[in-house]
Amino acid sequence: MLLLLPPSEGKTRPARGKPLALGSLSFPCLTESRLSVLDALTTLCASDPVGARGVLGTSRAQDELIARNARLAMEPCASADRIYTGVLYESLGLRTLDPDARRRAIGHILIMSALFGVVRITDRVPAYRLSAGTHLPIPGSRTKILAVNKLWADSLKPVMHDLIEDRLVIDLRSGPYTSMWKPTKDQAHRVVRVRVLAEYADGHRVTVSHFNKSTKGVLARALLSHSARMRSASELADRCVQLGFRVELTETTELGHSSGLDVITAM
Repeated sequence: MLLLLPPSEGKTRPARGKPLALGSLSFPCLTESRLSVLDALTTLCASDPVGARGVLGTSRAQDELIARNARLAMEPCASADRIYTGVLYESLGLRTLDPDARRRAIGHILIMSALFGVVRITDRVPAYRLSAGTHLPIPGSRTKILAVNKLWADSLKPVMHDLIEDRLVIDLRSGPYTSMWKPTKDQAHRVVRVRVLAEYADGHRVTVSHFNKSTKGVLARALLSHSARMRSASELADRCVQLGFRVELTETTELGHSSGLDVITAM
């Protein structure tokens, strides 16, 4: 299986560490695209920090994030499992997995990143501020814009196609990160989109951001901790039930997927 995760908006900056080495990251075929995004981001934040607030959706109180972005090439790096520390990753608890589950996490988890496209949990990256829906000015041009999600939608197609092969992909992404990659028609049946729905006593269901992220982290940890070979959405659903989750299979054409899995939590 492959577990496809979003990054966390909240990131922990390491106190020390070697600077970014793009060539050391997984999937070196993405280096050119990574350089394009890195150059556009650092140039904007260094040359126009006030304008960067609007582009990146930050406030004046968050200017330190823009200052870090401006010097990303020299910022200390740490493994991705130390950098991403939001709600999903807190519930997933990558650094407290047992050795077997840890090995599975290294091989099975792919983290979508607006800056790097896709990384593994052992890739060394800096703490940065950038979301997939961002449009960055292209350095040296007054009119051209780099649409981050569009760039990755093009660059990730061959990478993800080769990665999937005959594996089941459990898609836990949300928000703009879903636009960075969509499965091809021939592989859509191998990709299961997961939603988390909170159910009230009257049967009404809603999506709640915190529960969504936390439950996805708990689910990912459970799947990594209890190894099982799954080839289809129905086998995934059966496994989730065995692990104590209440789930429902759905049919969907959203994001190019053919199957969905709703995880139901009580409010």
